[in-house]
Amino acid sequence: MINLNRIISYSDVLCRSHLRMNRFAFSKLRELVRDIGGLSDTRNMTVEEIVAIFLYTISHHKKNRCDSSYFYSSGETVSRQFHLCLMTILKLHDVLLKKPSPITEDCEDDKWKYFKNCLGALDGTMINVTVPSEDRSKYQTRKGSLAMNVLGVCSPELEFIYVLPGWEGSAHDGRVLRDAISRPNGLKVPRGCYYLCDGGYTNGDGFLTPHRGQLYHLREWRNGNRQPRSAEEYFNLRHASARNVIERCFGLLKGRWGILRSPSWFSLQTQGRIVLACCLLHNLIKKYMPPGSIYEDISDDDEELDVSEDDDLGVEYITSINVSNPWTSFRNEMAQTMFNNWRARRQRDDQ
Repeated sequence: MINLNRIISYSDVLCRSHLRMNRFAFSKLRELVRDIGGLSDTRNMTVEEIVAIFLYTISHHKKNRCDSSYFYSSGETVSRQFHLCLMTILKLHDVLLKKPSPITEDCEDDKWKYFKNCLGALDGTMINVTVPSEDRSKYQTRKGSLAMNVLGVCSPELEFIYVLPGWEGSAHDGRVLRDAISRPNGLKVPRGCYYLCDGGYTNGDGFLTPHRGQLYHLREWRNGNRQPRSAEEYFNLRHASARNVIERCFGLLKGRWGILRSPSWFSLQTQGRIVLACCLLHNLIKKYMPPGSIYEDISDDDEELDVSEDDDLGVEYITSINVSNPWTSFRNEMAQTMFNNWRARRQRDDQ
C-alpha cells in the first residue's frame, strides 16, 4: 500500500496527522494486537495495514468507500478488517486499562494531595449515535439529540480505569454508575477508597461529591475572581480542580477520534465497542507519547503490560451507593480540615 508506506515511513508528523499517533506508538500497538490480541497477516493484507485502516477510520470518520479508495482495497475487505481489528483491540483491555492506585499521604500534587485514598474521578459523557426509529425516545437526551450515555472513570494521570458504554442517552448518570458497580466485572471500589463525582451523583461510600448549593465550577471561580468564604466553598474549589481531570480526558478523547464527534452509521453494539476501543487507544497513546518525551528511548521492558490478575482475596468492594451519616461526616471533616489549613497558610504568608 503506497499510502500506508507514506504514512508510517516518512515522518511522525504525517503519522500523527493520519493515525493520531507517532510511529513508535503505532509499532507498539502493532506488537500488542499481534502478540496478545492474536491478529495476524491475511492473504492480502498485513497486520500493519489492518491496524492503519482501523486507526484512519476512527480518526477521520470516513465512509467505507473513502477508506477503500485511500487504501486501494475493496469496501468489503476494509469493512471486514475494521471489525476484526476492533475486536482484537478490545482483547487488550486488561493490558491497556489503568490499574487504580490511591492517593498517598505524601502526595505532592497540588490538585490531589487533599484527597488521601482517592482513586481518580468519574463522570458520564454523551456520544452521538444513529439509532432505529423505534429506539429514538430512549436515546434522546435533555437537549434533544440522540446519544449514548458513557460512564468514564480515569486516574489523576488522565488514563482511563474503567469505561461503560451502551446506556441510553435518557438514562441518569447515577443509574449508569449503579449498574457499573453491580456487574461481576464492573467498576471495583475497595472500602476506604473513593472516586470524585459531580453533583449529579449520590454522595455515598466510595463516591465523593461536592456540597450542593455552593459555588463549584472552575469557570464560576475564575469569572468571579473571588476567594472561598467557607469550608464548603473551599472544598468545592479543591474538588472541582481535581475532578476536572475526567473532563480533560473526555476532551482529549473526542478531539483525537473524529468518529466520536458525530453520529456513526454502525450498529449500536458496534458503536459501544468503538467507544471502548478509543479509550484503550487513548491510554496507549498517553503511555507511549507523553508530552515532551523522547519516545525512541522508552524501554521495551514495560512492567505495566502485566496481564495477570491482582489478588483480590480479603478486599471488600462497594456494591451499592447510599447516603450515610458516617460518609457525610467524613466529607464535612475533610472540608473543615482543608479550610483550616488554607487559612493558616494565608496567615503565615501575610506575616
